[in-house]
Amino acid sequence: MRAMPALRKYPQELRERAMRLVQEARKEDPELSVNQAVIRIGQRVGVNPDTLRGWVKQAQIDAGERPGTTTDDASRIKQLEAEVRELKRANEILLAASSFFARELDPRLPW
Repeated sequence: MRAMPALRKYPQELRERAMRLVQEARKEDPELSVNQAVIRIGQRVGVNPDTLRGWVKQAQIDAGERPGTTTDDASRIKQLEAEVRELKRANEILLAASSFFARELDPRLPW
């Protein structure tokens, strides 16, 4: 059974526009901190400042301007973790099956 992804509250266009506005505000006023820019722009475009701050931070990570796990890497890690879970499950099934058949073939083994 698969979990449904959460619905995005904000459209992709709004996300991109808000992040672009934060970058432009910081270019116009180099003394403006990310937090100040996020608060100012967030209020103008109707986006929660904490949400916008997260978007800006992830965009900086994706651009290589900040250390962290990129979006591509995070999706690849998630995919690999799902694959590992499936392989572990398959191994458990195979182990149980081989144990069952070993008992069937060798009557000396205890049940």
